[in-house]
Amino acid sequence: MKETRLGDFEETLLLIVGILHQEAYAFNIAKEFEAQLNRKVSIGATHSTLNRLSEKGFLTSKMGDPTSERGGRRKRIYEITGAGQRALKDSRDIKLSLWSQFPAFADLKFNVG
Repeated sequence: MKETRLGDFEETLLLIVGILHQEAYAFNIAKEFEAQLNRKVSIGATHSTLNRLSEKGFLTSKMGDPTSERGGRRKRIYEITGAGQRALKDSRDIKLSLWSQFPAFADLKFNVG
């Protein structure tokens, strides 16, 4: 059986793929991760996580057109699948439920669902 839960890094990369949409290729994903989280990430960790998310069925990929900026090489563009969207929603719902039960934040309203 495939693992259907997301680790923190997997969840973050999946969200970034959704943010970048048609520009979601490994180098750009790593760059966006660093910009959004102010943390370094290796391209190797990015590639292995994208591969793992693809194996779980949360991402698909296709080869983009060759570009002159890459010396005629093509980029692998990633896209979130329906299963990936469900995994993100489930992860968000679980976390929001937990946050809403944390006494220090009892007065805050969380939109679950």
